[in-house]
Amino acid sequence: MAASEPSAGLKSPDPNLVYVNGIDFDTGEYAFKPRSIDDLAKQVLAHPGADRFGQMHGDKPRSFALPFDMDPNKLDESGWGVIFHADTPQKVRDALEPLIALRQAKAGERFKVLDYTKGEQARDWYGRHGISPGAIDPMIVPYYLLLVGPPELIPFEFQYLLGVDYAIGRLSFDTPEGYERYARSTVAYESAKPVPNGKEIAYWGTRHLGDAATELSASMLVDPLANGIAGATGALRQAVSTQVGYDRKLRLGDDATKDSLLETLHAKKPPAMLFTASHGMALRSGQSAQATTQGALLCQDWPGFGSVRKDHFLAATDIADDANVNGVVALLFACFGAGTPDADQFLMDLSQASQAPPLAPKPFIAALPQRLLAHPNGSALAVIGHIDRAWGCSIRVPNVSGPQIGTFRNSIGTILSGGPVGHAICGQFGAKFSALSVLLLSATSPTAANATRLSDRELVTRWLERNDAQNYVLLGDPAVRIRNDALA
Repeated sequence: MAASEPSAGLKSPDPNLVYVNGIDFDTGEYAFKPRSIDDLAKQVLAHPGADRFGQMHGDKPRSFALPFDMDPNKLDESGWGVIFHADTPQKVRDALEPLIALRQAKAGERFKVLDYTKGEQARDWYGRHGISPGAIDPMIVPYYLLLVGPPELIPFEFQYLLGVDYAIGRLSFDTPEGYERYARSTVAYESAKPVPNGKEIAYWGTRHLGDAATELSASMLVDPLANGIAGATGALRQAVSTQVGYDRKLRLGDDATKDSLLETLHAKKPPAMLFTASHGMALRSGQSAQATTQGALLCQDWPGFGSVRKDHFLAATDIADDANVNGVVALLFACFGAGTPDADQFLMDLSQASQAPPLAPKPFIAALPQRLLAHPNGSALAVIGHIDRAWGCSIRVPNVSGPQIGTFRNSIGTILSGGPVGHAICGQFGAKFSALSVLLLSATSPTAANATRLSDRELVTRWLERNDAQNYVLLGDPAVRIRNDALA
């Protein structure tokens, strides 16, 4: 299928509806039925407690410039730190020692081992370390920070908020062996001559018949990134790979099968970066396969709504030990692609917040990125993905024509240019989260002028956009970078 020519019969995304890229594991239907913003606004504002809307979803993250004397490409200026929970087993700390030693040697006096205490809020963590939001000082708290452990110990919310100011990554595995594999592989990659990857970005995006959600992600996310948009007046007129001098491989629509994705993951020379856009699998809270299957990537093999089989999606268990993902940076656009919180981030009935059913018995990192980052044949460098559901407002926003995907394009361009992955995500997704939070808070402030107040529809739209932007996270060491000097 030509990337720029949708097949006959494909359902174009309705601009009045909000789409979510997730398919229910049991029913094979949308895990979250597409609905209009007006409908969502009516539901949110029809219940007691909606007057506290801004308070409930109005943290105050801010994005500030880096210190004038700090180069994010130099760890001896930007610094590197690791954050352990107090309950982190010694075996996990020991497993990470090769990576910690490497970063300490490069960061020098700006290397830190920091801690997180159970239940600590981000604002309290800032205060305990003698800093405040927006006042970045790498001599006190390094710019690059690696969280160690599951979100049950160090919450996702802590990662979201620190990610506005700092380049944050997380490692979370079920056993110390996972940490050891990642540390050993990353250290080896940074000293290898040459690295195992080709100078290529691989795009893979599904486009299902009658499915407006994947039509949106295929036509307004993957295609513009991979091909550019002829006649566009902005940056999207040119493919990002062309601009940075990379080859690109595109599997879109009918070509985005499970076999084609496995072929990429088993290539003799894997791409430096992999970008996927598809539905992520969604399971009920506590369902036996939730931890292993939630966030798995639904492939073009799926025949459509009504049922799903295991051979329709790619899960962690499908990646064999002989796969070749060493040195790859992956960005997975899919519901639950990076993980699942326990509390619903997009609860519509605010009056029931304390009684709402959980999305999972406890928050967890998705199995697929865990497999990529701890692969026995050499680990991926980093996986960027979404916590909770991934919404269409990541791609298209009301009252603005054309794709609004600058966060993706700029992140990809920075990463392919050899910039540290954590710096790219902080500077793009962290900044977007911050900007949307400020706009939401300003419009709901009691001192806001009437002209700046939002309608019910606009309020819900901004809230969805803000929470969606918040939930993009980096899994892996935030200081890793593609070795452009060694790519063949």
